Amino acid sequence: MYINFEIILILLTCYLVGSIPFGLVLSKLLNKSDPRLVGSKNIGATNIVRTSGWKLGLLTLMLDVLKGYIPVLVLKNYLIDQSFVILFIFLGHLFPIWIKFKGGKGIAVIIGCLFGYNFFYGLIFSLIWLFTALVSKYSSLSALVASLSILIIIYAKNDNFFLILFIIVTMIFFKHVSNIKRLFKGNELKINLKK
Repeated sequence: MYINFEIILILLTCYLVGSIPFGLVLSKLLNKSDPRLVGSKNIGATNIVRTSGWKLGLLTLMLDVLKGYIPVLVLKNYLIDQSFVILFIFLGHLFPIWIKFKGGKGIAVIIGCLFGYNFFYGLIFSLIWLFTALVSKYSSLSALVASLSILIIIYAKNDNFFLILFIIVTMIFFKHVSNIKRLFKGNELKINLKK
């Protein structure tokens, strides 16, 4: 059986890049609260904004987007299926080896991956997220609506990325189960722009 060790090494590297917990690293470097112990106990940008302020939250968001965008862009013309590159980056973000496989919920990193894969997909996802957030004031709902919407769009365009994206979106919904329960109960935290 032929095994391409170069492809395995690339995918492992994608996983390790995706595993970098920027929210936690920045919080530690700047002596902020450990995001795993406060708020929603998540290392993602939304929780960083709530617990450490919008500046650190924005920086976390940018770095999480870039760790999805840069590897996909760099490997775009390489002889490797982009779908698997994105999947392994995403798995790294959700299940980072550095912090006992307890990572973020995957929205910022999938935005970066989508922009790297197809700028139109990334833009559509971002616009749908932004519109839903402005209307509903719920970050989690915006993430779910944008994820489902881009899945439908990619299916309609008959893109080969659909199957892997279906797996990714399923994991996004799974990571948002607690948010979905709170949305139905009416006690999900809203985005507070004034704060």
